[in-house]
Amino acid sequence: MIEDDILTIEEVAKYLRVSERTVYDWAQKGEIPSGKIGTVWRFKKSEIEKWVNDRLTGSRLNPQLSTVRIDTVISPERILFLNYSTKRDVLLALAENLAGAPQVKNRQELAGEVLKREELMSTAIGRGIAIPHVRLSSVTDLVVSVGISQTGILDFQTLDDEPVRLVFMIAAAYNQHAYYLQTLSFFSARLKSPALRAGLLEAKNPEEAYKLLAEPSAEPAM
Repeated sequence: MIEDDILTIEEVAKYLRVSERTVYDWAQKGEIPSGKIGTVWRFKKSEIEKWVNDRLTGSRLNPQLSTVRIDTVISPERILFLNYSTKRDVLLALAENLAGAPQVKNRQELAGEVLKREELMSTAIGRGIAIPHVRLSSVTDLVVSVGISQTGILDFQTLDDEPVRLVFMIAAAYNQHAYYLQTLSFFSARLKSPALRAGLLEAKNPEEAYKLLAEPSAEPAM
């Protein structure tokens, strides 16, 4: 898909994991970027991406950051050093890694849904970061896999044209909507730190990367 692809209410609802009625109400109230072609609502993919990223990184979500504990969602064995040139290979590698977690009961469904979500809309949020994410009934609790790429991944269709180097894949249970959003917000905000991003890219092993992620944030986001 190209950046200015036009989405339907159904496609936006599927991407955001909300009802079509919710998307329709947001459009009616002007709360989501949208426009009408005749009597039908349509949405620009690039504008929805920006809207989602702004909501995830907005300061109004920051009070929720303390509710996410790194040691409950990531472990060193869930951190991979990658050297793939395409996002498909990266996503499949992280999905396979996540499938080894006891919280994930269906590896085929996880990989398939991650790829479907990425086809619908890029999960890159800028600054060399992507956060692919799914909620599935076959996942019993939220778990994260982290990919640190040795080379830039060029086909993530980023808004700032910066190649992706850090990929945080989140899989959550279908009934964990609030915690799922809090986790997305948490990583979006933490990864604004240039020092943290640089440290992760320079890490020599998963344990070193895990220690960086587990440290309390002391640097103001930029």
